[in-house]
Amino acid sequence: MSAGTRTPRLPEGRYGRRADRETDRRLKVIGAVCGVLALGLIAWLGSSYLIRETRMNATVPIFQALSDTELQLHLAVRKSDGTAGSCTVRSQGEDGAVVGVADFPVPAEGTAYDAVVSLRTTARGTTAELLGCTPA
Repeated sequence: MSAGTRTPRLPEGRYGRRADRETDRRLKVIGAVCGVLALGLIAWLGSSYLIRETRMNATVPIFQALSDTELQLHLAVRKSDGTAGSCTVRSQGEDGAVVGVADFPVPAEGTAYDAVVSLRTTARGTTAELLGCTPA
């Protein structure tokens, strides 16, 4: 071989060939960890959605203060058929103090329950807040 046909040898480590392989390996590991975390998040969100749908979901779309001692409210509940339970509602007065709290029973039959109920208060109620529903 003549000197003119030889390929010049590049300095070792100058262009990072070994570092490229290590970087590729790190990126693959980071990608795998991110993929596992993403799958875990999707599974967690999906299972919480399914669990929530089997429980009772309720709202208080409207309410009206009938007097200083009574608040009338509409309780709308979505639930699985055969699930009974109760929903807790509270009312606060103008100053923010709690003036009434009550649990309203929800029957087991049907997938929806709508009722107009009365909440007794110690002073005029200005809110009707649903605290939550608990299956029996």
